[in-house]
Amino acid sequence: MADKFDEKRSSSGADNIVDTTDHKVTGGAEDAHIIAERGHAATDNYGHALVHFDPKLEAKLRWKIDCYVVPTVSLLYLFCFIDRANVGNAKIAGLEADLGMKDYDYNALLSVFYISYILFEIPSNIMCKWVGPGWFIPSITLGFGVMSLATAFVHNKAQASAVRFILGAFEAGMMPGIAYYLSRWYKRSELTLRLGLYIVMAPMAGAFGGLLASGILTLDHVGSVSGWRMIFLVEGIITIGLAIISFITMTDRPATARWLTPEEREMAIARVKAERVATTEVLDKMDKKKLLMGVKNPIVSVTSFIFLLNNITVQGLAFFLPTIVRTIYPTKSVVQQQLFTVPPYVVGGFFTVALPLISTIIDRRQIIMIMCFPMVMVGYAMFLATSNANIRYGACFLVTSSLYAGGPLTNSQVSANVVSDTARSTAIGLNVMMGNIGGLISTWSFLPNDAPNYHIGNGLNFATSGTCLLLATGALLWMNRDNRKRETRSVEEELAGMTQQQVQDLDWKHPGFRWRP
Repeated sequence: MADKFDEKRSSSGADNIVDTTDHKVTGGAEDAHIIAERGHAATDNYGHALVHFDPKLEAKLRWKIDCYVVPTVSLLYLFCFIDRANVGNAKIAGLEADLGMKDYDYNALLSVFYISYILFEIPSNIMCKWVGPGWFIPSITLGFGVMSLATAFVHNKAQASAVRFILGAFEAGMMPGIAYYLSRWYKRSELTLRLGLYIVMAPMAGAFGGLLASGILTLDHVGSVSGWRMIFLVEGIITIGLAIISFITMTDRPATARWLTPEEREMAIARVKAERVATTEVLDKMDKKKLLMGVKNPIVSVTSFIFLLNNITVQGLAFFLPTIVRTIYPTKSVVQQQLFTVPPYVVGGFFTVALPLISTIIDRRQIIMIMCFPMVMVGYAMFLATSNANIRYGACFLVTSSLYAGGPLTNSQVSANVVSDTARSTAIGLNVMMGNIGGLISTWSFLPNDAPNYHIGNGLNFATSGTCLLLATGALLWMNRDNRKRETRSVEEELAGMTQQQVQDLDWKHPGFRWRP
């Protein structure tokens, strides 16, 4: 294979070759064409890339992908999170009283959403691969936009619960679907930042959602709809409009991107393929064995449990921050209380991009993940230690500064530690499903009888952050230890007698595979 690549490189006359050592082709257009074709591996048996590209050409392609792909999915996820969390804004604007809710009814309403969210998580991501994210993501966006709009017209707890259940079913595929979609376009080292650029919309949804809710509530009515119902009406209409536009703007995969030249399409395919040991096709056919490889992966399992614990705090903050702020500043008006939720989310948004950026620069995810949790622990220790309003409000900033980075870091980590596209779809689906089990738990973390200081909720979040720190540290030590063991294995002996398909089916069990911390 290496000889074929070298011969092809010599005959191509490409002028953008930068390195010719170790039998690796290095970025000529003909080389990219060979690698992009189905049936040709882009790595040797040890996982070393057989092709390298001119950094300037690759940077130009990456910037082009950034401009076309990231803005659309980021905007869709912004309103996905707004349509999920706006119930918190509606709660302090009168939703509970109008629907006759009392005691734990609000917590139960939040739980209904997560039941369907969890049930449809992995099936949604499998469906995303089968249909194609370019069609699937706009379709589910349209679905949860309609459900958000429908919430404006519910009149009792049963109707609200039914709408929230369907909303969860549509939103289930959003976070894992976008993460899987981006993994079709970006290399391992690039993915964390791009995940951060769309997941930053979670804290931005809190900030923008608070501003939007406070602005909407200053209006008397929209048509026959008034009060808290206007929040769902206006935001649902915006989401539906964005969904319709995204059917036009989203491109399913590099091979179908009309805004890329043929050479750029081949380079986009080849550079992703060159990171996947023994892979001869970027978009492989689904089968049960590959689907299970994504679920059985030990690092995927541990990382998913970390995301479960992390998401107890993330989702709890989304649903209860307006309530927490109201207990800190009970004399403020409803609009002022909404506005007080904005600054902590802005700080969270900054660090949700900054930490993945550092991860991208050093091509490490686990150590950045480990660094996040102590700050969250300090924040919740402050909540537990005092009832002083100013200190407790300051603690919100410490929590948001590290909390939201868990989303891009964990999704990027599970994506980096599987090989096939099929395994990646279930690995990301499992990670987000586990995260939303944490979301379900979060709906019962801040209980009415625990107000106003919420010792149970704050104590739970302190404990989960400490557990995350221990698990993430243990996973890093295990990956380093297992990689050292893999260095002693004979790749040629273990692969002897296997067919190409059998080698590809090994996925992370391939002897040439190395864990990516």
